[in-house]
Amino acid sequence: MNTRLAANFRKIDPYVPGEQPDLPDMVKLNTNENPYPPSPCAAEAIRQFDTEALRLYPDPASTELVHAIAERYGLTDDQVYVGVGSDDVLAISFMTFFHSGKPILFPDITYSFYDVWAELFQIPYQCPALDENFDLRLEDYTCSNGGVVIANPNAPTGVVQDLDFLRQVIEANRDVIVMIDEAYIDFCGSSSALPLIREYDNVVVVQTFSKSRSMAGVRIGYAMAQPELIQAMNDVRYSFNSYPLSRLSVAAGVAALKDESYFQDMLAKVIATREETKQELHRLGFSFRDSMTNFIFATHEEVPAQVIFEKLRERHIFVRHFQKPRIDNYLRISIGTDDEMRRFLDAVEEIVTQERNR
Repeated sequence: MNTRLAANFRKIDPYVPGEQPDLPDMVKLNTNENPYPPSPCAAEAIRQFDTEALRLYPDPASTELVHAIAERYGLTDDQVYVGVGSDDVLAISFMTFFHSGKPILFPDITYSFYDVWAELFQIPYQCPALDENFDLRLEDYTCSNGGVVIANPNAPTGVVQDLDFLRQVIEANRDVIVMIDEAYIDFCGSSSALPLIREYDNVVVVQTFSKSRSMAGVRIGYAMAQPELIQAMNDVRYSFNSYPLSRLSVAAGVAALKDESYFQDMLAKVIATREETKQELHRLGFSFRDSMTNFIFATHEEVPAQVIFEKLRERHIFVRHFQKPRIDNYLRISIGTDDEMRRFLDAVEEIVTQERNR
């Protein structure tokens, strides 16, 4: 690299996504994708889509999808913002709301894109440490700050903070935005912070179609908040990328929202498999917090996570291993189909037995 040029570049340690292998016999449990297909309604909408329309720019406001989301959650259209996956929505939120010069707050162990965006957008930040049980400590979020970001359930730990805790954080931070990233909320029942946007004017709730609706490849994310906050996000977005969602994405998203029964059935299947997997992992000597997501963040009592990770990978079974302080002896295991989890568990049992007998 020409150092004369590189001296003017913005230097960021990038977010590192999970490995994306392409092997015919693999079991891919490393990126928290849903193992089941999207709603047949979404598939039919894609099949019936008029490709002639792709010559035209999409609706900048994604009006049809915004309305469908608002209707699904009992909101008005001006309380909903949509973007290209929740990563896009969160990035726009960082650009919009965190401009005070004070540090924003998010935990030391959480979604690892937060510090990347903070660095990229030159937002000061602090990362209070989770406690020994991977819970947030309220006292860490009551100091002067420029905003708060909480993934709930948290990733990669899978831990959920209850609404009483979130309410206390919001009450302590009425002059800044408190953003609740709920990428996995559908897997944990009724813990969503969505009701709080009706009570507070400083709360932004972000969700996605990527996990629970099996549409990671379509890229639909959305934020819900008071109209003034949504308008501020749109003002920034229109100055940055005025055509975020394609016509095809909008059509698929609207169709998916019409199929509530399929959505609930697939959630139930993932949750049932998750609970069965927890029991089996306990039997094999793993310990973990009670995950309420579509993954389990677990450590083995005897065998190092790195060893299990590498030996699974040799068998074309992929889980996520983070080489970071405090969590480098944990594996994040996405929930697959029953058959995929059986293959994973059989492999883990074989690995653990071999290591114990060394």
